[in-house]
Amino acid sequence: MSTEFKRPLANPRSLSDTGFSYVINGLQTHSSYGAKALKAFIPFRQGGEAELSALFGDMDVIRAFSLENPGLVSEILSCLCECKEMGLSLQRCMEGNLSMVELFEIKTFLLRTEKIRNILESELGASLPERYRLRVTTPLLDVLDPQKERFDTFYIYDSFSEKLAKLRKERKDLELELRRTQKEIRTRLEAEHGFHMTPKFELIVPKANKSLMELAESISELRREEEDYMTVVFKLTPNEKIYELQRRGEGLAALIEDEEDIVRAALTEKIAEQRDVLASNGETVGRIDLDLAKALYANEHNCVRPQIVKEHIIEIVDGRSLELEDILNAKGKRYCPVSVNLSDGVTAITGANMGGKTVSLKMIGQVALLAQYAMYVPCAKARIGLSNFVQVLIGDSQNLQRGLSSFGSEMEELKEILDHAVDRSIIIIDEIASGTNPSEGLALTRSFISYFSKRPYISLVTTHFDHAAVGPGVKNLRVRGLAGADFKKLQKELETANRKQRIEILGRYMDYRLEEVEGSSPAPRDALNIAKILGVYDEIIDEARFYLL
Repeated sequence: MSTEFKRPLANPRSLSDTGFSYVINGLQTHSSYGAKALKAFIPFRQGGEAELSALFGDMDVIRAFSLENPGLVSEILSCLCECKEMGLSLQRCMEGNLSMVELFEIKTFLLRTEKIRNILESELGASLPERYRLRVTTPLLDVLDPQKERFDTFYIYDSFSEKLAKLRKERKDLELELRRTQKEIRTRLEAEHGFHMTPKFELIVPKANKSLMELAESISELRREEEDYMTVVFKLTPNEKIYELQRRGEGLAALIEDEEDIVRAALTEKIAEQRDVLASNGETVGRIDLDLAKALYANEHNCVRPQIVKEHIIEIVDGRSLELEDILNAKGKRYCPVSVNLSDGVTAITGANMGGKTVSLKMIGQVALLAQYAMYVPCAKARIGLSNFVQVLIGDSQNLQRGLSSFGSEMEELKEILDHAVDRSIIIIDEIASGTNPSEGLALTRSFISYFSKRPYISLVTTHFDHAAVGPGVKNLRVRGLAGADFKKLQKELETANRKQRIEILGRYMDYRLEEVEGSSPAPRDALNIAKILGVYDEIIDEARFYLL
């Protein structure tokens, strides 16, 4: 990053409440390197505009590749799944010999990264960003795979060592001689006694066959090896020649093991020489994995690249909350996108409950955070200026363990916001002071709005209080709600609907888009309209209207 910050951009609750965490949890990385890169996710902040824009440029290349080459992307993802993290092995190669399993895993890593490199360089050529360029490791792969078979196995080949090849040949000849000697004895015994032995030089005798049992017990060249409740197994008794061949075989096995250790040491040394290259490729694999996950998520959810600007603004065209959209899509329902333009100062949103104010707050916070974490954003278009602090206060904040009421906890969190807010902050608050009596709530709301309007923050608040958002630096938005609804048609649909259906029908008629209003115009009376439509008695609605006069 161009500028270092010790304080997190946003606290865990803000990340969760905006739906940012939902999106991040939806990213599917395929390698341990990708998972590590995702875990190390850090945001860009003020001063990092050029770097972030350059990163989006690189990601655009990999995203276009993913759209044009789904088959090749599947091959890359398959390779990523088999790229095991090599950190410990690369550390161990400086301290001792690597095991056969570690050598196999490194060979597999080399095979998979070579395939990924070949695909990307072949398809993208000079347009492949440096960020995704894997360093060439073919010479090291040839060392681990001298036969150049490129199979997913690892074996210490004879070609690794002339001495090893000679020892293995000697052992093989010895094993052939041993087997030939055993076959000669078996053939002679079978001819002399008329029984048949197995290819493993065993004579299996049923316990019920007393005569064969006595015969086997009497032959000095057979010995009782094992038995169960039905049979006894006899095997050849090694003679002096067999003992000598076995002794020589054991000696050769020890020499072969020593020579294999020498080969493993040589291979480990070659790997150690390329340790930095392998570590670098591991990091590149993590970037490829994570950025592909971002691209595929963006493709699936119709997200776009945000334009990163130096001004502290949030401009969103047709923004969507991905978590809610996924829920609605699963139910076959339509999402109503929302557009908004925000800059330093206070923007207040009014509208009745059910009007989508809270969803709009979450969407705005989500888009801003995703952009700063180099993620594509769920809207038709976005221009985002980087912030240094984002805090979101949404929903019931009761803290029963500390004995705090909803209002008390809200004030405590607002104090935290005031303490930590810095230049270029985003402050998002749902219903300031809604947990206390209306007169004090209105006074506190106006005071908070006045305070935030004088500071270099993008402050976004929702309120039910009329005339709360006033003064310079304050902009008022309201949810269009039922303003354009066909009430006759709506009423007709509601007549035969049950309670659950009425809520769903009403939701279909709501227009969740935001519109700017002059000054602090009174909020539209959607609450009364909704109450009336849902069957609250006319005399109650009429008296409520009287009180509003």
